Amino acid sequence: MAIKDYVLKPRDIYLNRLIAFQDTEPVKVITGIRRCGKSSLLKLMRQYLLNSGVEEDQIISMNFESMEYRGMDEKRFYQYVKDRVLEDKRMYLFFDELQRLTHWEDAVNSFRVDFDCDIYITGSNAYLLSSEYSTYLSGRYVEIKMYPLSFCEFLDFHGYRTEEYKTPIGDYKKRAYDKDDRLIDMNDLFEAYMHYGGMPGIADIGLEQEKINILLDGIYSTVVVRDILEREQRRGQRQVTDVELLRKVVLFLADNVGNNTSLNSISNILVSEKMLENRVKQGKPATQTIAAYVRALKESYLFYDIKRYDVKGKDELKTLGKYYIVDTGLRHYLLGYRNMDTGHVIENIVFFELLRRGYDVAVGKVGNKEVDFIATKDEKKIYYQVTDEMIAESTRERELAPLMDIRDNYEKVIIARNTNSTGNIEGIKIRRLIDFLLE
Repeated sequence: MAIKDYVLKPRDIYLNRLIAFQDTEPVKVITGIRRCGKSSLLKLMRQYLLNSGVEEDQIISMNFESMEYRGMDEKRFYQYVKDRVLEDKRMYLFFDELQRLTHWEDAVNSFRVDFDCDIYITGSNAYLLSSEYSTYLSGRYVEIKMYPLSFCEFLDFHGYRTEEYKTPIGDYKKRAYDKDDRLIDMNDLFEAYMHYGGMPGIADIGLEQEKINILLDGIYSTVVVRDILEREQRRGQRQVTDVELLRKVVLFLADNVGNNTSLNSISNILVSEKMLENRVKQGKPATQTIAAYVRALKESYLFYDIKRYDVKGKDELKTLGKYYIVDTGLRHYLLGYRNMDTGHVIENIVFFELLRRGYDVAVGKVGNKEVDFIATKDEKKIYYQVTDEMIAESTRERELAPLMDIRDNYEKVIIARNTNSTGNIEGIKIRRLIDFLLE
């Protein structure tokens, strides 16, 4: 099938970022957890180029997950591309899952120097950028960070459309319709998103629990084997070798999303469960071991950490950061499908929504109180509190208190899944979660 014949769901937020850097010097690097849509984004970009008048023979595409390129070294990689480069024409080079090729950076740097080309690559491990790239390309790359589907994308991928309507009391809300134009409760759709998560592949198999479990198990297993265990072997450190210990760390972090967590607290619990007993006896500090495992999980994009920031003192705090899992469906797969920690799951969803929108995100400390998120972008700053419900007076007072203690003039917002009012309270905006996600 020709590239032109592919029919793909749009991921405009990412495609537009790629298009903005088209035909510029930096190598475009798309990063993110496996199966979040990076390969499809490359196809969308290729479609865009073809529709813009670029010819097919100007495009070279290689997916290093394919057996076709297994065992290829950097010299054969360079020669393969060189043999297909056309004289007097600009080439567009697409390399998928490039981290599977050792010393790939030598070849990519040579392409950039030797050919008139525009380069796009994907990778499922942050080590792709943390060492080799910084050395060989000296900042001549731009990173496009990709995540699983947003709630908006989830609705689109599963065939729902939304519209805004005015309620009898003058409020504005959103409603959804399925493919057959039947009205679907928006809260039910959000429950599905929270439960099953946003991995794009779910849209191909439907919202069936057994099939979704198989898909998520495959993603998790691939992340562990290829992006953690094999990656550690290739870089020669071999610090992450115990699959069962790795799973214990994963389960701990998944069960504690949104909680203040330290490496010491993780290691202390695992020592008490005798998971780290042998390593301690061998003289390897438990915290050092856990640090290596957590680093590997972050590099594979399964977990993201967030720092704490003193709002009044304007200093980063070195202790007790938080961790969030890249997809709530993976969290439920790992921990079991039961009703739990809805507030923290919602917080997890809002955190990644802010990342999608291009914000840098930190946790805020105001005296002995905490602000869930400080989101900054350029000169813009917004303080967010996130809560499951804001109906009870005690909850209202608790969520308002830290924001009221902040005396600057930046925007302050409370996002609530369930609330009996929106608008402003002493300058603090109250937003419904679904309205926020569907902006």
